[in-house]
Amino acid sequence: MDAITLLKNDHKTVEDLFRRFEQAGDRAYVEKRRLVDRMIEELARHAAIEEQLFYPTTRATVPATHDIALESIEEHHIVKWELQELKDMDPHDERFDAKVAVLMENVRHHVEEEESEYFPKVRDELGRNDLQELGDKMEEIRKVAPTRPHPRLPQTPPFNVVAGLVAGAADMVGDTVRGVAQGSVSVVRSAVGLVPGLGGDSSSPMGSSRTRAQAIDVRDAADDAVEVVSAAGRGAKRTAESAAHGASNTARTAASGAKGAATSARKGAASTRTTAKRAATSTGRAAKKGASSTRRSATNASRATKAAARS
Repeated sequence: MDAITLLKNDHKTVEDLFRRFEQAGDRAYVEKRRLVDRMIEELARHAAIEEQLFYPTTRATVPATHDIALESIEEHHIVKWELQELKDMDPHDERFDAKVAVLMENVRHHVEEEESEYFPKVRDELGRNDLQELGDKMEEIRKVAPTRPHPRLPQTPPFNVVAGLVAGAADMVGDTVRGVAQGSVSVVRSAVGLVPGLGGDSSSPMGSSRTRAQAIDVRDAADDAVEVVSAAGRGAKRTAESAAHGASNTARTAASGAKGAATSARKGAASTRTTAKRAATSTGRAAKKGASSTRRSATNASRATKAAARS
């Protein structure tokens, strides 16, 4: 998929979330929280692939985009702070809806400028093959892009790339223990090679302008990022194993308790049946004795009556 089509698809995804938020009821707190969490993830990934690849590449190859790219980066910065505040805000907060409204206004303005001014300049200058290649790289970078805003991180190359890889790996571990286990370390290594200038491509505009010392610093930092991801993966694995062990012990304890309770219940039921049987037997005997006594009394009364009548 070419780079511009990819970014426009992202814009459509986010706009759909905006519309659904606007249509949610005033008291749809759970739905609004879920939609804002999706907005945060989608916008964080989108901003990362633009800042790490699209903006630097187009600034270097399409001079007419220089100023609008810088403006777009500043707009990203504002949006990230709004996302950061929304990330921890309770949807019952009276400012929650207002803050989302301001977020939507800023993002829609940003999207309108990109699609009407920025993207046409890029498409006029770059050919289909270049846009396709750039889009492929952006899709790879998306796999390790941050899912949270991180407004304090650098936003321009080269260090935004390394910072983004580390932040993305940290977010991945936070989102799911499986993230690192499913190969994020190898993806980070591949992603380093995709970014212009980090993969040793001296023919790229970014690669030709970077000094050797700066390139060495960036590659060293990238190696550090990979080590951070590896360590996070090992920690996540240990956490998962501990959780599984704890769950197993809890299950065994619960099973043992359930078994004991069932045994006690069976014993209690048996004791109750025995007591009930004895009570029924005793009651039956008492009833028979009472009936026999009643019959004798009735017979004696009848005899007395007859005797009184004869006399």
